[in-house]
Amino acid sequence: MRQIMRPVNGQHAVSRSGRQLGIWFVLLFLLLGMPGPAARAQDATPADASSLAAARAAAKGLGETLKAQLVAAIKAGGPVAAVGVCRSIAPAIAEDQSQAHAVKVGRTALKVRNPANAPDAFERRVLEDFVRKINAGADPASLEHTETVTQNGESVFRYMKAIPTAAEPCLTCHGSNLEPALKAEIQRLYPDDQATGFDPGELRGAFTVTQKRK
Repeated sequence: MRQIMRPVNGQHAVSRSGRQLGIWFVLLFLLLGMPGPAARAQDATPADASSLAAARAAAKGLGETLKAQLVAAIKAGGPVAAVGVCRSIAPAIAEDQSQAHAVKVGRTALKVRNPANAPDAFERRVLEDFVRKINAGADPASLEHTETVTQNGESVFRYMKAIPTAAEPCLTCHGSNLEPALKAEIQRLYPDDQATGFDPGELRGAFTVTQKRK
């Protein structure tokens, strides 16, 4: 008669434990070999998050304060007065917001009125990318860009927020049909002005923010 070999005491339990241990080793290997969420998504560091919050606040502060001043100037003295106000107070507002948020904030565009606001190579690249996205159907009000770059051997956080052309007050001074007196004043103050002929929804320019890394 064929002898049936029975497992010694505990052999099945040992086999099951061995298989389970092997499975856990395989899972552990896979988990260690796979990139985690930070590696896959490249989550922002706390420093990036802090810089982004400061940049957004500075851009918002500059935009809202300048718009309020321009609307008040138009109501008080018409578009001609608004051009003078923008020329005189915009730099001061930018400086106030820069100090308040420990960044440097300003405005730039592909077509500038003030030559001092002409874009550098980084800003031009981002502005042109904004234009491509708008032409593809993106909402200009939603467009922003962040990047950490090296400038003069220093690490610098850079942020840009698109400025869409609004019917009011933008087109008053940047549209196609300017009042003769306004046109003459712009030519007097800005002989090399490029910032007219815009339509609603086009990219007027962008707020630009820089912050040196410590």
